[in-house]
Amino acid sequence: KTDFINFISDQEWKSIEPLSSWFGPSSFLMSSMSALFQLSMWIRHCHTYLTENVGIPVWGSYVIFALATLFMGLVLGLVSEAL
Repeated sequence: KTDFINFISDQEWKSIEPLSSWFGPSSFLMSSMSALFQLSMWIRHCHTYLTENVGIPVWGSYVIFALATLFMGLVLGLVSEAL
């Protein structure tokens, strides 16, 4: 708390360069990073559900996610060729 008060009262904040707009919380880059983090949390939740509630072994869950990844790549490739 004391450091923060000194930072403001001594005007040390003037010597700090502001962040680029690319790294701001509302920028496209940071929004994309947030979406990827949310996707990874969803995948983790699905993995936990499959292994703990459904009873699929861990390697089985990995196989499911690998096949889903291959299938999504195939679908995206076919869609991009159609366009």
